[in-house]
Amino acid sequence: MAADFSLFTSLRYDPELRQVPSKDIQFAGWNHHNESPLYMLDLHRDRLLRAAVHWKWEKAIKKLSGQAGIKNLTKAAEDAAASAQHGPLRIRIVVTQQGEISGESFNALPQDIVNLFPETFATPGSQPAVDQPQLPPRINCVVDSHGSYRSEHTHFKTTKRAVYDDARSRAGIGAINPADTTEVLIVNSEDDSVMEGSTTTPYFWQGGKWTTPPVSPRFSTHDGSGGNDGTTRRWALERGLAVEEAIKIDQLVEGEECYISNGVSGFRAGVVHLRKT
Repeated sequence: MAADFSLFTSLRYDPELRQVPSKDIQFAGWNHHNESPLYMLDLHRDRLLRAAVHWKWEKAIKKLSGQAGIKNLTKAAEDAAASAQHGPLRIRIVVTQQGEISGESFNALPQDIVNLFPETFATPGSQPAVDQPQLPPRINCVVDSHGSYRSEHTHFKTTKRAVYDDARSRAGIGAINPADTTEVLIVNSEDDSVMEGSTTTPYFWQGGKWTTPPVSPRFSTHDGSGGNDGTTRRWALERGLAVEEAIKIDQLVEGEECYISNGVSGFRAGVVHLRKT
């Protein structure tokens, strides 16, 4: 039976990323080794491939595997970017069960290179150093007024987005806009913990360290937060910018500083706003 959904990922296309090798940002990963305008492309491929393996989509697995998989995603992203006048762009790549890969481009905001590849996060109350995500803006991170249930479509990124769309609607955000200064934090109905943001990974200062909700290596009905393993989340954890730890919403404080990240805008500072009761 044909699936009624597709896999997708959103990544940044930015000609400025071609300068990363010459800037010798060695911890950048993919972009340090490739003069590529595609932000963390290898991590996006890995995430799509894990989802295809989970659902046993053999044609998609073949299209995403190995160097050929990287080339297929590169072509889809560059074809989508070619239809736009200039960068930076948000490229939405969709992969179907039949292994068809397509891309669509949208405008994105310019971003300081240090927001894309920070060495550390600033501790709350301090001004960011030159190697930390810069301000402004500071994104308003609103705790959702309702809980949501985990599923395969929250663990993996698919076109079944009702959980996220509903939460965004309750927060008054609506469709994705690069100028948005509000994000909504998805709450797990089972234990009142933070799952993730509607389009981002959140990071909170807890116990003297930056923490992010845990994600199980494979889909689980009980392990982890229930959210997905974002590309920038993986990048940050691998470099020790944060650690995994469950975050209950009653641990959050109105007005506390946080960070959020995703594969389009990199890392940005935020401030928590508790849900209305």
